[in-house]
Amino acid sequence: MKSIGVVRKVDELGRVVIPIEVRRNLGIAEKDPLEIYVDSEKIILKKYEPTCVFCGEAGDIRHFRGKNVCKECAEAMAKNIAL
Repeated sequence: MKSIGVVRKVDELGRVVIPIEVRRNLGIAEKDPLEIYVDSEKIILKKYEPTCVFCGEAGDIRHFRGKNVCKECAEAMAKNIAL
């Protein structure tokens, strides 16, 4: 892990401001969703990318009945159903 020398305080509503330089470097824009993980005593923020419920792939995601499915898994399911 690399320190960038920036310290932020948690406000009275529990919010922390992520510096714009960090957001620019990571491609995080206003209103982008972030995933929050806890690893022992660390809080990890990650830009959210929807993944396929079957294989975990993040590319070429389609939404089907409220679920994320990649193109490859969707095609595999369509072939199985057609058999």
